[in-house]
Amino acid sequence: MMRPLGLSLLWISFIIYSFGFAPPEQPDTLALIQRLAGGDWDGINPAIVVLFNLMGIWPLVYAGLALVDGHGQRVPAWPFVVGSFGLGAFLLLPYLVLRSPNPTFSAAGLRSGDQGPSRLLKLLESRWLGVFLTLGAAGLMAYGLYAGDWADFVGQWRTSRFIHVMSLDFCALWLLVPCLLADDMARRSWKSPSILALVMAVPLVGAAAYLAFRPPLPLESVPQSGN
Repeated sequence: MMRPLGLSLLWISFIIYSFGFAPPEQPDTLALIQRLAGGDWDGINPAIVVLFNLMGIWPLVYAGLALVDGHGQRVPAWPFVVGSFGLGAFLLLPYLVLRSPNPTFSAAGLRSGDQGPSRLLKLLESRWLGVFLTLGAAGLMAYGLYAGDWADFVGQWRTSRFIHVMSLDFCALWLLVPCLLADDMARRSWKSPSILALVMAVPLVGAAAYLAFRPPLPLESVPQSGN
């Protein structure tokens, strides 16, 4: 009861702060978003380019955690995960509020008709996805630290609502990982007290690396086509 209440208060506080107390919206924000999304990055601070792209990796990491967690929940996880590509923690927090503890895994319930595990589940369970996301996140962060104009970034963080809220959203997604991590580890019978510390040590990179190294779900117990 306390965790849903605390997450609900965090969600409400995040919304109130973002639209009531964060720096004002700048007139060129829409144009900046369009340029970032379209890959027209010439003249944009690399630190902002990197942050924007990292925010595209976070939903993929959460997909690897939340979509399996959503199996058996009273609310499906996929609408929140899809919405997080545009709204980040604003959409993921409601799922974390509504979900129930789910430390078990029923392989039989993850059939895709008579074709065995779905292609999406196989993709999310692939170590190569975790490796790809880890390398992508680490590479982007290294580039941002090397090439970013951090004095300019701080100045924009203080004056631009878009940059300010996007930065806070990144931090929120990092700090919310433990809400799903414990149950994901339990479903895989992975007991190691040091895992949480390692995952949280480096924002995003640690969570992506977890997807690469976690033990697989027992998908072999799901009947395959032709069995």
